[in-house]
Amino acid sequence: MFTGLVQAVGRVQRRATGLLVQGCSPLAPLAEGDSVAVDGVCLTVAELIADGFRADVSEETLCRTSLGAKADRGGVVNLEPALRLCDRLGGHLVSGHVDGSGEVVALDARSTSWYLEVCWQDPAFGRYVCEKASIALDGISLTVAGCVEDGSRFWIAVIAHTWTSTSLQQLEVGAVVNLEADLLAKYTERLLAGAPHLPMASNRNTQEISTEWLASHGWS
Repeated sequence: MFTGLVQAVGRVQRRATGLLVQGCSPLAPLAEGDSVAVDGVCLTVAELIADGFRADVSEETLCRTSLGAKADRGGVVNLEPALRLCDRLGGHLVSGHVDGSGEVVALDARSTSWYLEVCWQDPAFGRYVCEKASIALDGISLTVAGCVEDGSRFWIAVIAHTWTSTSLQQLEVGAVVNLEADLLAKYTERLLAGAPHLPMASNRNTQEISTEWLASHGWS
């Protein structure tokens, strides 16, 4: 588990069937088996190497994220060690399990911030996005400033500290980024759906959530 507060910026390269992540000194001490978020992707330290580590990656990870493409060119990545129970939760709960990719469609410098607009490559994930919600973009905890009605396209006001201390300053229009929607939104949807295989759902009568149902239960 992570918070989306980047603690270092490093680089990633291909190493046989895995990846080599460098620039991890600020994360020390690291040990084999530790979890590190690399551009929002939870990787396991398989082997410590100088200023970094080697990680094994699955086809699922390479298919669903931008890590493979970044590794091929030695790209810059955001790094965060796993959250400890005694740590402050300064961002939001981030699992390191990327939902899908997004494309940067607009990027503009403003007087005190940067305007970043992103479009989900799979519009279905837009249902987890709403104004002032949290979203992890390349492992960075960010707040949604606004979005279109279905959430498939949204924009963010990036403050100067976040811009200068992460890989965001490397972005260009057309760049692909890793996106992880808010965990709370996904779990809430799952529970409200009343899937039959859920333990609680199998022991009660389930009803479809509708406007009429909400009104009858005191919601307005």
